[in-house]
Amino acid sequence: MNPVVTPGDALPPLEIPITRTLIVAGAVASRDYQDVHHDAELAREKGSPDIFMNILTTNGLVGRYITDHLGPRAVLRKVAIRLGAPNYPGDTMTLTGTVTDVERETVRIRVVGANGLGHHVTGTVTVALPTEPTEPTESTGVTS
Repeated sequence: MNPVVTPGDALPPLEIPITRTLIVAGAVASRDYQDVHHDAELAREKGSPDIFMNILTTNGLVGRYITDHLGPRAVLRKVAIRLGAPNYPGDTMTLTGTVTDVERETVRIRVVGANGLGHHVTGTVTVALPTEPTEPTESTGVTS
């Protein structure tokens, strides 16, 4: 059963400790091998105080935040985010969300991820919440 959501509902905040492991693992998992996401010395040579999280990791964390709240039947249709302050190791990002629109099965949620420097991520997530249970489909395997 889908959770009841109405415009103005606030999702509970989610605190995510930003560790070197999270930053590097997220970059590797998303095949982003830019040195600024895994090599602190090279990141400093390029003007950053340390390695920082890539956008694909942030995108995944935002998606997880929404689906963890709305349940396993929630289907992300669109994640439109914009990055601001970098996520450096040792910081904490707190994700918050507010339901802005509900139209039949479609829910739009405004998301903000803040860290010690300001807003790391802002954006809107569009989610489908199917109202009818999905039936398993028959096998279409070839038989002899």
